[in-house]
Amino acid sequence: MRDAILVHGLWVPAAVMVPLAARLQAAGFRCRLFSYFGRARPLEAHADRLVRYARDIGPAHFIGHSLGGLVILEALQGRGDVRAGCVVLLGTPVRGNFAGRRLARLRWGRWFLGATQPLWSAGRAARWMRPEPLGVIAGTLPLGLGRLLGALPGANDSHSTLASSPSTPGSNRATASITTSAGNSPPVRT
Repeated sequence: MRDAILVHGLWVPAAVMVPLAARLQAAGFRCRLFSYFGRARPLEAHADRLVRYARDIGPAHFIGHSLGGLVILEALQGRGDVRAGCVVLLGTPVRGNFAGRRLARLRWGRWFLGATQPLWSAGRAARWMRPEPLGVIAGTLPLGLGRLLGALPGANDSHSTLASSPSTPGSNRATASITTSAGNSPPVRT
């Protein structure tokens, strides 16, 4: 299986996944960018479109950033007929999102979140029950737009906390310190 479907996050176009797609293509993957209008429709509508898209492609790996990860989870949970390889979530606030909850308190914030607003408050079922491997990457260097809404508790990337990352039955968490141009992100033990 060499196909990979990349799903972007809220408020950004699929083009933001191009640099990741280029790296994956250099490693031999055929990348497909799935695009959707994040705030315009509910999660279930995006997931249904992703299911149709994935069925046309056939077996594929799935990589989703932020809301894109939630779209993937919704598309794959309970749909065993959609064949997947590995599934990777990048900064996906599966159990809700502190920054989103703060944004939803504001009238203009509710408009900005659109039909996705309930996701940022309540989150989704955070248990991965499919047999395919699930990888979750969550950051601890708070540099995102969420900083504009105030500091978040605990280790976070400015919009999601590590506590909002999903778990799998019998899963373990590992931590790594990654050097970035902004400096070192301290390892977090969970």
